[in-house]
Amino acid sequence: MSPLALSVLLSLVSAVAYAAGAIVQERVAADAVPAVSSRAWWVAVLLNGLGGVLHVVALAYGPLSLVQPLGALTIVFALPMAALFVGRRAGATAWRGAVMATAGLAGLLALTGAGDGRSPDGGAGPLLAVGCAGVVAALCLVAGGVRRAVVRGVLLGAAAGVAFGTASVFTKAVAEDVTAGAPLGRWPDMLVIAALAAAGLLLSQASYRGAGLAAPLATVTVVNPVVAAAVGITLFGEGFRYGVTGTVLALGCGVVAAGGLVLLTAVPPSRPVSEPDAARAQVGEGVDVGAVPRPRTHLEVEVRAGAVAGRS
Repeated sequence: MSPLALSVLLSLVSAVAYAAGAIVQERVAADAVPAVSSRAWWVAVLLNGLGGVLHVVALAYGPLSLVQPLGALTIVFALPMAALFVGRRAGATAWRGAVMATAGLAGLLALTGAGDGRSPDGGAGPLLAVGCAGVVAALCLVAGGVRRAVVRGVLLGAAAGVAFGTASVFTKAVAEDVTAGAPLGRWPDMLVIAALAAAGLLLSQASYRGAGLAAPLATVTVVNPVVAAAVGITLFGEGFRYGVTGTVLALGCGVVAAGGLVLLTAVPPSRPVSEPDAARAQVGEGVDVGAVPRPRTHLEVEVRAGAVAGRS
């Protein structure tokens, strides 16, 4: 197998691992058990870690312009996987939003050119870490004042994407030093990477609570590489291919990706279809499988029982 083909294969498996981890995280977020004490949550951590390792290895065999767009397929894989394994079906609007977000991100990343290979040295590293912390804190603060669960999930997903994207920048710098034979010289960056990765994982977990799967996952998937690309353009000499034409096309791709996210925020979160609900729907009782049933009070139970007794 050629290095390029191996890179594509690793990228696809990485996207599947990320998608599986997101599905497990969203399921854990719907439970009353605290996430850290749940075995499923640790399974999600392992799946996300596997996806990250495969992504890094894929970058070792293939160009960034190929690996990063393939990583955007995470949301496309997640929707059918959620329908297949947990019965969480996505409607046409969710699919349109996912495809738009993925296509826009893939186009944007494909148009981003390589820079001069610099890494966040000197004052750029601390400045980048502080700026990331400020953006993440601001997004969390705004999310805390939002009542709508989907919008709150998107804001927290954006905060997670900022943390993950900034961690990717520091990871690139550490990887370059590892190949140079001086891995211990970047131990402060390693601490920053660990802190950002942990923050991103916890924020992504919180983003799924009440918001469903599609909108938060698409937000993390889009914001993560966009932040990394933006840092590369502003600090490390990267730019868009094809000059002014490439810049205009990149802006158009950004608009498409943003439109996909807007569509996903309009999709109400769904829940898996349970067997009783499915059976009742088949006999024509008109069950709304997208709504969470409200527990009946004792008075409602007594009134319903009396009505049934009166009909009999």
